[in-house]
Amino acid sequence: MPLDNRPPLPPFSRSSACQKVRAAEDAWNSRDPDVVTPAYSATSQWRNRATFLAGHTQIHAFLTQKWQREHSYRLIKHLWTFADHRIAVRFAYEWHDDGGQWWRSFGNENWEFAADGRMRRRIASINDLPIDRGDRLFDWPLGPRPADHPNLEDLGL
Repeated sequence: MPLDNRPPLPPFSRSSACQKVRAAEDAWNSRDPDVVTPAYSATSQWRNRATFLAGHTQIHAFLTQKWQREHSYRLIKHLWTFADHRIAVRFAYEWHDDGGQWWRSFGNENWEFAADGRMRRRIASINDLPIDRGDRLFDWPLGPRPADHPNLEDLGL
């Protein structure tokens, strides 16, 4: 297998799709554009809300700005469905803005992968809900979600 592959590779099984989703969640929870960006093809096309991006330079800049704005970011992704080289996920993440307002952002993503396992298309629809600090559900130490932390289904999200 070439060194530039990003396993698991398509076509996906339920198990490999779940691995891909958890790997993406862990990478995004690093809040490090240098960790996240290489998971996408060099020509990856994104729609994130109403923002359209293409390629590593734009993706990296977008993620850098995102995590400068979204403090204490913690994310949970959940496999919704999969087929061949596509995966659909539901997700929620919590963060606070510069003014201290906490948010829970809910969304869906459609992912399409190249043969090397890098994502070549990402379409994300996201809604934000203001929450009180005491209503947070994602309160693990910064970094990957602990294996024993409830998932979206367990949390009723």
